[in-house]
Amino acid sequence: MPNFAKRPKMADMSTMNISLPEALKDFVDTQVSQGSYGTSSEYVRDLIRKEQSRQQLRKLLLEGANSEVAGKFDQHYFDQLRSSALKQKNKK
Repeated sequence: MPNFAKRPKMADMSTMNISLPEALKDFVDTQVSQGSYGTSSEYVRDLIRKEQSRQQLRKLLLEGANSEVAGKFDQHYFDQLRSSALKQKNKK
């Protein structure tokens, strides 16, 4: 079977029990019942992945904010950037 048709292997799974106030449990149950997620575990895993992405983005933004200025970014620079992006879009 070709690679694209194979189901990805799941990493070894561990179990974690969490306690939630009733209001949060109801919220999670609602997310699952609306069809967005198959189980509450899928919902929690998705939240964790989103938090990992958020933290990575924050790290990159802070690195950028703490880096040296690479050049002058004025209105002329952004006009050229916009023009270049529009030309690339129109080529497609």
